[in-house]
Amino acid sequence: MHDANISRIDLNLFVVFDAIVREGSISAAARSLNLTQPAVSHALARLRDRLDDELFVRRGRQMAPTAKARSLIGPVREALTGLQACLSSGPAFDPASARRTFVLGLRDGLEACVLPPLMHKLMADAAGIEVQSLTVSRRDTLRELAAGRLDLAMDVQLPVSGDICQLPLVQSPLVVLMRQGHLLAGKAMALTDYLGAGHVLVSSRRRGPGLEDFGLAQAGHQRTITLRCQHYQAAMEVVAATDLMLTLPAVLAEQLAGERFVSAALPLQIPPMEMHLYWHRDLDGDPGHRWLRGLLLAGR
Repeated sequence: MHDANISRIDLNLFVVFDAIVREGSISAAARSLNLTQPAVSHALARLRDRLDDELFVRRGRQMAPTAKARSLIGPVREALTGLQACLSSGPAFDPASARRTFVLGLRDGLEACVLPPLMHKLMADAAGIEVQSLTVSRRDTLRELAAGRLDLAMDVQLPVSGDICQLPLVQSPLVVLMRQGHLLAGKAMALTDYLGAGHVLVSSRRRGPGLEDFGLAQAGHQRTITLRCQHYQAAMEVVAATDLMLTLPAVLAEQLAGERFVSAALPLQIPPMEMHLYWHRDLDGDPGHRWLRGLLLAGR
């Protein structure tokens, strides 16, 4: 094994290592570091030689970290963050002058609730901050946070490890949305009315129940799902043109629904939907990350 003594390793190699983990490819890492692709490839070759490990293997278009690389990700990020904090002069984070990109994992519907107030604040106070919003499957969310490809994620409560931090963000009851002119519009909805109607379920999965279906099943009921689609906007257009109903969080209905729709209370006692904010502990003390979390939590 080659000598991996810290005094014999260029610390810039770990900056390149972190960028490849974060971006998933050498070319993307080169762009993020403002370096040429050959320069990044050369740096990776040097680090591979020093650590006597491939570190990344190609899987399709992605560079997947090896077991050794995965074991290094956390300690390397923590060390780089600490070093950056030590070298930083002046304010830890100045939103007005900062140039930084934050990547958020937002499921459909959350974008409409989260992005308008966030971008209004950023455009006024932090014009150099760029935001990327991505849809990430639930099973990949924690892995994407650990790999540094997501800064923050918002989702229902998930089982997390000690490396993932979380805080409750939104708690919202479920409501039923229908078109203006629907026979039940403006009336107190009975459970028999709800169960007798056709419903739209918004889900990125091919199969499986929604949150409301769990509550119905526990009470011994089942509704008729006439349409399963991927996005709330499409679901609402269908609801506006038919007698189908859409069950969704009240906070989302308030943001998306216009004059074409009427909402009613869900005629069944179901716990409110809870959304949580997730991030990796390596970023817990990062001043810019802490500032962004504060903005999102202040908007609860």
